Parts: sequence; structure tokens; C-alpha cells
Amino acid sequence: MILMLNDIEQEKLINLTKKLISFKSITPCQAGCMDFIEEYLSNIGFRAIRLDKNETSNLIAIYGDINKPIFAFAGHIDVVPPGEISQWDTDPFILEEKSDKLYGRGIADMKGAVSSFIIACENFLQHYQPQHYCIAILLTSDEEGPATDGTRIMVEYLQQNNIQIQYCILGEPTSVNTLGDTIKIGRRGSLTGHLEIIGQQGHIAYPHLCINPIHKFAPVINELTSVNWDSGNEFFPPSTLQFTNLNSGIGVDNVTPGNLNARFNFRYNNIYTANELQDKIVAILDQYKLKYQISWFNSAKPFITKKGLLSTISIEAINKIMEISPEFKTDGGTSDGRFLINVCNEILELGLNNKYIHQISECIPKHDLFNLANIYYTILTKIF
Repeated sequence: MILMLNDIEQEKLINLTKKLISFKSITPCQAGCMDFIEEYLSNIGFRAIRLDKNETSNLIAIYGDINKPIFAFAGHIDVVPPGEISQWDTDPFILEEKSDKLYGRGIADMKGAVSSFIIACENFLQHYQPQHYCIAILLTSDEEGPATDGTRIMVEYLQQNNIQIQYCILGEPTSVNTLGDTIKIGRRGSLTGHLEIIGQQGHIAYPHLCINPIHKFAPVINELTSVNWDSGNEFFPPSTLQFTNLNSGIGVDNVTPGNLNARFNFRYNNIYTANELQDKIVAILDQYKLKYQISWFNSAKPFITKKGLLSTISIEAINKIMEISPEFKTDGGTSDGRFLINVCNEILELGLNNKYIHQISECIPKHDLFNLANIYYTILTKIF
């Protein structure tokens, strides 16, 4: 196995990761983390553009001439809450090593990747000076939350200034079993429905005077959860629907409810548009002659990147460092790639193992941190 980081650089990577983990940057509060990264990048020659909005912090750091083709790393420094800290094996905001694993909230999702690509860039710039490309790093503190004031704002800035990114790597945790075994080349869309079934409240002893929305909705939910929406295609798995919440009743045993509230979510591929899925749901509801109200929230459209030089080089880098060949996939949750695709010619997601993300005692194998930095470094040397 070929290592690009020597012992000193590995120690620097651990120390940087330790510092990032120490910030309690729970969405959208950066808690000083973005300020620290801005200063760190400035000290190695990047110039910073801060695009903070409301409680969200956003950073675009540039090295070189912005008018040249841009290679970018992108990611987020916010983390989900740690949950019940007493259930952790370690303090979630202190990076700790146990049995060759590194523990800490956000180590996998995705402060480990952020520290890896920062050190990869720093190491690269100590040995090379990019002549034909510009290097950019894009970071937000609003990825784990509503994502309204984060990467979306940076994309708007780039569009307003006619700045297009040639190649972009998003450091989301994509690996499944072995580091580098999976590269995401797109993501499914996410469509959420808020549905209210309207009935008629009444005494359970007089059902003929009531309209029980639970009974009315029972055959509908059975049909909706039985539909085979599609079979997927070359790039995407099948579209799926999952109910996430059902609520009805007033908490007593002798009153039929007056309404039922339901929430459901589609993860859908590029076979459908959001409007087409909405029409299919409405047609089924109307078929059962329900009285209802429904509202929709489409938080992400499906997207897929074109395969080009970045794909080829990423495969070569993973094969060189890990001696495996990655699979290209589009499964999993949403990511900020749904915004970045609008300003990137080619974008890939490549990061650490996702087995323990958002969990109690989030952790990664220690050597994965070093190897990810090596992969990023190798990609930089091949691109430039």
C-alpha cells in the first residue's frame, strides 16, 4: 500500500481532526469551527469568502486564479446532536482512539473528511503549484438541518458571479464495507406529503352518525404501500414510499376521531418528476372518495453527474491506495450535491464509512482517516 502522508503529516491530520471534533457545531451553529478553518486555510494561502446567513456559516476558500478551471472539495462542519451522552463510550466532542478506532460526533459525517481534504490540499501545495487550475473548498454549517441557508447560498453566489466548478468532490460518508468501495454519482429526489383525512367525530356507539377517518384510510394506506412505483434503471434503484407518521383520535376510548394526519416520503429516481408522483397519489385518494387536504414539500430533485475525468482519476486513486475498484451508486439519503450539481460539470461523493453515522459512539477505523487523505492527495496530483 502506498502512503502519501509521512508520520509528521499523519500526526497533523489527527490534530486537525481532534480540533474540529472539539467544536460543538450542532446544526446550524458553527461554534467557532468555521472561524478556525477559515484562519487555518488563510495561513496556507487560501483567501476566504464568508457568506453567512441568519445562524448559518458558509465559507468559500480559494487558492489561485478564480478565472481558471476550478477543482473543489465541498462538505459540512455541522453535526447532529449527540443524544444521551451517558450512552457514549467516550465524550462525543473529544476525539478518542480505542482499539484502532477514532470516536467522536461527526468523525464520519463529516469532519473526518473535511480534515482529510484540508491536509491533502496543504500537503499538495507544499510540493506543487497548480498552474492551470484553481483549488476551492466549500463548507457550510447547515447540511444536517433544513439546508436553506447553507450550500444553496454558496451556489447562488457562484451563479451570480458566473463561476462554474469543473470538478468537485463532496466528502459525504459513502463507503459501505471498505474505504473507497462506493462512489456516489447522484442521489434520489425526496418528496414529502402532509395529508389530513377529514371525518366526522362522534360517539362510538353510533357509528352511523360518524365518519371514522381511520377506517376510511385503512384500505388507502394498504394500496399506497403495495404499489410498485417503478423498477429503477441503470443509474437508480426503485422509487420507494414510506409512511413516517400517523396520528388520530382525542385520547379517549368512546369517541371516534374527526380527522387523521399522516406524513409520508418518496425517495424517487429520475423516472418520475415530483408532479407526476403527486398526481398518482391524488388519483388514489380520489378513487376512494376521501375528503382530505394535502400539502407537499419537494426538498430534493434526483440528479446524476456525467462520468468524466474525475470519475476515471478517482477510480485510479482508490485502486492505488486501497487496491480495490469502487462501485458507482445513487442510493442513500439526500446530500448537498443536489445544489452543487447546478454549478459543477462533474461532481462525485467520496468519503468515509457510513456504518456509524448519526449513531451513539460514532467512529471510524483510524487508518481510514489516513487513507482518505491519501486518496484525496492522489486525486489532486492526477488532476493537476
